[in-house]
Amino acid sequence: MILPGATVRVKSPADTYYRFEGLVQRVSDGKVAVLFEGGNWDKLVTFRLSELDLVETTAGRKKAK
Repeated sequence: MILPGATVRVKSPADTYYRFEGLVQRVSDGKVAVLFEGGNWDKLVTFRLSELDLVETTAGRKKAK
């Protein structure tokens, strides 16, 4: 489920932002506003829900021996 605060990746190869990862700002009516940050620029872009994949951001922890 894609909710605000989640990290997503653009999966549509025809899109300028293909494979970019960003932070979801808001979700409404099947559209998602995604914030991309890169060095000296920030950009808020709206996508259809079907154009995005959720990115797992949990870091793998080593098991204690």
